[in-house]
Amino acid sequence: MSDLTTTTATGAADAGKPDAAGIDSRLEGHRVELTGYCYRMLGSAFEAEDAVQDTLVRAWRNFDKFEGRSSLRSWLYRIATNVCLDMLNAGNKRARPVDLTGPTPLAQAALSPRPENVWLEPMPDGRILPSVQDPAEAAVARESVRLAFVAALQHLPPKQRAVLILREVLAWKAAEVAELLETSVASVNSALQRARATLTETEGRSGDAADPLDEEQQKLLERYVKAFEGYDMAALTALLHEDAVMTMPPFDLWLQGTGDITGFMTSIGAACAGSRLVPVSANGSPAFAHYKPAEDGSGFVPWAVQVIDVQDGAISGMHCFLDVPRWFPLFGLPDRLPADAREA
Repeated sequence: MSDLTTTTATGAADAGKPDAAGIDSRLEGHRVELTGYCYRMLGSAFEAEDAVQDTLVRAWRNFDKFEGRSSLRSWLYRIATNVCLDMLNAGNKRARPVDLTGPTPLAQAALSPRPENVWLEPMPDGRILPSVQDPAEAAVARESVRLAFVAALQHLPPKQRAVLILREVLAWKAAEVAELLETSVASVNSALQRARATLTETEGRSGDAADPLDEEQQKLLERYVKAFEGYDMAALTALLHEDAVMTMPPFDLWLQGTGDITGFMTSIGAACAGSRLVPVSANGSPAFAHYKPAEDGSGFVPWAVQVIDVQDGAISGMHCFLDVPRWFPLFGLPDRLPADAREA
């Protein structure tokens, strides 16, 4: 039974809907793309999934009012946009550590956590990127869920955010967006122009296209896994940009430069020596589930989900999300690796 049916089946009105299974199937067919849209709007994996569930439940309960003057997809996006705008009225916007403070010198490094609702969150590709046949369309979708791009979106007012995503990412026409937002085409075009200007000022450098990985990128990541698992700092340094960054939400500390990154890994982060990395797919970027050696010596335990930025043939960012009770179930990852685990 789907999430939607599970949620609505207890309602008497829902139970009596004609062709309930057919309605459920039609709505569920839009879940992934709606989750991608809500994730870009909200910057949170869990808030995005909550928003989509709310959207589909509202659509289910009001399906008999759907008059078909627009497509089912457009109607669902209208509901999802309203849900997201309501959620964003609280004023919270998600950020990366690099958006909040300057880099911390290694000598002053301290692990100070901030609440989870501060942080931009990672998201498995499979939950937000629907399968498409057009390689160019797929590339746009991947770029639009990169951490740097989603972080830049958080600087936009909510309606500008919706306009930019609908127009630039999803390729809606201005008239379609105007109808969805119940405004004029001129207003949509003006909002898009302002949103583009803001993104130009705020978006950080983005990594190279990395999915599917080309041969050079694959070899770079293979060398990264070997260096990280071997805790070979000389080999790791050779793979990093000189100004590479390392972030570790929920801690606001972030490090910049090969010396501070490797110095942190061999001091405060020394317990990660001998770790294992398991490839995953997140935010249109290379990513790994990081398991560190268990203290009892029996295998490896979850430590972080790493999202990797690759730029100009080197690693420019290591974004380590440490809240494993949240991230490892989201990515469908095991809660322990056996002692003989090796790179997948």
